[in-house]
Formats: sequence, structure tokens, C-alpha cells
Amino acid sequence: MGKSSAKPKADAPPPVITQIIVEGFKSITTRQAVEVRPLTIFAGANSSGKSSIMQAVLLLKQTLEATYDPGPLLLDGPNVAFTSADQLLSKLGPNGQADQFVVGIGTRDGGLETHFQRSPQKPGFYVEQHSVSQKGEHEYILNDNMTSDQVAAAVPDVVKQLSKLLFKESKLTWKLSRNRCFLQLTAGVDSVESSIPFASVAATEKLIPAIIHLPGLRGNPRRSYPVTAVGTNYPGTFENYTASVISRWQTEGKTNKLDGLNGDLENLGLTCSVAAQAVNDTQVELQVARLTHAAKSQNVDMVNIADVGFGVSQTLPVLVALHVAEPHHLVYLEQPEIHLHPRAQYRLAGVLAAAIKRGVRVVVETHSSILLLV
Repeated sequence: MGKSSAKPKADAPPPVITQIIVEGFKSITTRQAVEVRPLTIFAGANSSGKSSIMQAVLLLKQTLEATYDPGPLLLDGPNVAFTSADQLLSKLGPNGQADQFVVGIGTRDGGLETHFQRSPQKPGFYVEQHSVSQKGEHEYILNDNMTSDQVAAAVPDVVKQLSKLLFKESKLTWKLSRNRCFLQLTAGVDSVESSIPFASVAATEKLIPAIIHLPGLRGNPRRSYPVTAVGTNYPGTFENYTASVISRWQTEGKTNKLDGLNGDLENLGLTCSVAAQAVNDTQVELQVARLTHAAKSQNVDMVNIADVGFGVSQTLPVLVALHVAEPHHLVYLEQPEIHLHPRAQYRLAGVLAAAIKRGVRVVVETHSSILLLV
């Protein structure tokens, strides 16, 4: 039998965030669409709206990651904190204010825009509309108040065909309900119902919690850090996981991760070594070498991270986040250059470039002219 000349299909690339759309959020009054590339940099004057683009996405992140259903949006959370709708809706002149805002996530295969409408009866928002696009399909719009017939007319034929096969019925009842910050489609016959996943919603629900967020305020160095669970996703802000990630790398013998981290620290002129030392079952101490460069044959003098300059404690989470991120994951770094000497800021650009070569996607908000010019 002759060999087949057909080549095996290459694995499809994993979904990634390729675009962020925001409208009606804080200073972003009109629709703004930002293309997300392997390296995306937000730079500009203070209070120019740099952080607003990502804050809108972080609202979704902390809503999806909550251990309970917080409603359509968790306003006051670990990534961003608001106490009222007035604080995040755009001002429209001296006496006006937007009554809704839009957050959109684009991927290689489609996109999803969600409209959050201010609730007239109670504080907060409700999910008012989805605009869904999928490769090879027409964009369609779903509203929270649609009837069954209106939903059936809006969704693409492939969704209806799949649902009819599932129930083996031609006439189905359709309805939309809220599932955290998204609308969920349900099809059914009589009292038997089943949720029908939107591909764009499903992709967004996976991509947003996978974002690694490191804020500009990373706290003072501590004598010890609580042990945290370490997985593929990092709910909340990443600085809380730094010590536990290093400890796990040591326990699992991931010398390539530790060597890469120590190499970056030495290249930046901060220290030549970092290690995690268990204090007890719930606390870990971070130790760093006093010297920025040391021969491998020497005994390294290690001290608590609280006893060295702020540059180490503020930059260590940045480096760990870049090394722990899997290819195609998005890392959002706010002011990674904090407390770094100009020479170290210059070299940090090389660290970012190395992470991008590994396939990590990086969004940086910065005030460093050095980082921008490299």
C-alpha cells in the first residue's frame, strides 16, 4: 500500500485576546478599540485614560473569579475598586452622564461585546445586550428582553441545528438569562432545558480569568508571605502568589525557571539569587543574596527580602509573572519599572522581549521614557 501524501493538519493555535473595545467607561466616552499584540504598551500623561482600557476588562475578571455569584459586575474587588456606578460611567458634559458602558473582547475566531446598563430600580448594572461575532458567521445581537421567537430569529442556524439534534425536536423554546457578567442561552421543550454555549462567550470566560494582573501598588516587602494555592490561573492580583510560585519551583525541581529568574535579577543588577524558605505550614520567607553578582563556587550570603532595597521586592513579582505565564497567556503589568535604576529599566526591555519570544503576550502600562525608547 502506498504512503499517503496528505500532510497532517497542524494544531490550531490556542485562542488569544487580539482586541479590547471599551466605550462609556470613565474617560473613554466614545468607542475605542485597541489591538492587542504580543507586546502592547500604554503610555501617556497622568489621568489620560491609560489604565481605563484594562480596568474595564479587570471588572470582568474579578466578577468571573468571585467564589459566589456577585451579580452582573463585582464593582469592589481585588483588581479594581468602585463603590458606585457613578464612578465608572463616563461624564457627558457638566450635567450629563452615560447610563451604560461597553466592554468587548476580540479573539482570532470572533468576538463578544457586552453592554452593561445602569439599573433604574436598584444600584448597579444589568447585562443588557450581547453583540456576538464568530468566524464564518454574521454578527448577531441578543438583548436580555427578547422573546423566544426573537432569540430563534437572531441566533445562527448552526446553533439552532445543534439544539434540535440535542432535543430531537423542531420546535424549541428559547430564552436568555444572566450568568454572572454574560447572557446565557437556553433551549428546551416543555420543562426540559439545556444551556447552549456561545463559542465567543466560552472563549471569553476562559481568556479573562487567565490574565495575570500585577498592579502598580505592590505593597511593602514582608518578613514572611502566606502560602497560596498555585495553579494555571491566578485570581486577583499576582503579587500575592510570588513567594508560593518560587517555593513550588524549588519543590518540583524546576531549575530552568529558577535559573531564568535568577539570571534576570542578576542582569538587572538587583541580586544574584532568590530563594523561598518555609517558616511553618502557612508562611514562606523570601531570601535574596546581598551581592548582585557572585561566583558559583562562593557561599551566597542570603538575607530576608525586607532587608534589601525596594527595587528587588517591587521587580521580583514582575519577573516571576513573566516566567510563570504559559505561552499565549496575557500578562498585564502596571508600571513594571517602579524603583528601578535607569540602567535596570533599559535592561528590563530585554526581559520583556525574552518573555514575548517564549509566546507570552504582555500588556504594559508605563511612565518610563527609557523603556519606551529601547
